[in-house]
Amino acid sequence: MASSDADVLKEINAFLACETPQAWLQRALCEPEILLIDHANCEKKAASTALRMMFRYVEHTDLLNKMSRLAREELRHFEQVLAIMQARGVEYRHLSASGYASRLHQHVRTWEPARLVDQLIIGAFIEARSCERFAALAPLLDEELSAFYLSLLRSEGRHYRGYLELARNSSSEPVEDRIVFFRELERAAIEEEDPDFRFHSGVPISTQAEDLDASGQFVVS
Repeated sequence: MASSDADVLKEINAFLACETPQAWLQRALCEPEILLIDHANCEKKAASTALRMMFRYVEHTDLLNKMSRLAREELRHFEQVLAIMQARGVEYRHLSASGYASRLHQHVRTWEPARLVDQLIIGAFIEARSCERFAALAPLLDEELSAFYLSLLRSEGRHYRGYLELARNSSSEPVEDRIVFFRELERAAIEEEDPDFRFHSGVPISTQAEDLDASGQFVVS
């Protein structure tokens, strides 16, 4: 990992309240197809979110410029994931959405500019968590996927910073209290049990006792 990428990751880890649990990493190794399919879905949804904000907030020139660039990059990432899937014979099929984003969005305030600020803060957390998971997965994956995930750190880190900067610039008041509020919600979504494995899901509910160590956690070999 380049020093600049390491600096981005250090900043992101300080922004997030927790690391990805070992149980999630173990499940990711056992579910490579779902990991890739839902990663592709995440890239599409990220592009869709950026476009939706561009249509809603046409008076915010800085937002329009940043979201336009972000949407293009996210769609390019989607194409890259799709190409990897095709090369590996992974069929792109429908998957139900993770509850991760909805857990955050249900707490978005309904008046402006508070609504915009909250959505931007949530975007920062989603991008930051993606970076953290790319870095956590990279040492455990094959050479191609490892290199690809590490290559995403810089652009996704830029997206995280962009969302956070827009949130601060869109409010006449400090937004730190809202960041703290959503940080705790995000931590709970990552550390609590989750019935479905997805790219942003929480701790998988195990049905295989042999995958657990004495503390009840999955063991990553």
